[in-house]
Amino acid sequence: MDNHLVVMAKAPVAGAVKSRLGAEIGVVEATRFYRVTLARLIRRLAWDPRWRLRFAVTPDSAAHAPLWPPRLICQPQGGGDLGARMQAVFDDLPPGPAVIVGSDIPQIAPAHIARAFALLGRCDAVFGPAADGGYWLVGLRRRPMIPRVFAGVRWSTGHALADTLLNCRMLEVAYLDELADVDTAADWRCWRRREG
Repeated sequence: MDNHLVVMAKAPVAGAVKSRLGAEIGVVEATRFYRVTLARLIRRLAWDPRWRLRFAVTPDSAAHAPLWPPRLICQPQGGGDLGARMQAVFDDLPPGPAVIVGSDIPQIAPAHIARAFALLGRCDAVFGPAADGGYWLVGLRRRPMIPRVFAGVRWSTGHALADTLLNCRMLEVAYLDELADVDTAADWRCWRRREG
């Protein structure tokens, strides 16, 4: 069975990405940040032989738009809240462990993904916690069944990880390093400092 890595992504169009960040630093700069982060993520993760990568994109029509590298597998995210869309991804993939990451976490590295798959060799679920109470990675072993872990999650709040973990009470869970996403001007300034 293959390891499956899925990146949840938005079409990198001005005004459609990083809206909260755009309200603070401007739409043009927020879009530039998203495009840079997305391009780097593709370069770091797309062709690694340890997993099969695909992008789940929104809006659904963007899955077939010429926005993505030619050999990249893209599929529509579909409808519903973030949890419903991620559950659909886990449900629809071919057999094998699966990991989902966001597309706006600049620090994601191949080592993080490899570690997540290694942990899924002995655990049912793995999470990469974010500093804001959410998570930048969720992975499921998906054997002997695909657990339903996203019901009742308060997305875009400091409770997202805690709510998801309530749904994982019967699962063995492991954790990766905490990474920061970039949602505010303060986050963006920290990212700029790290970039040098």
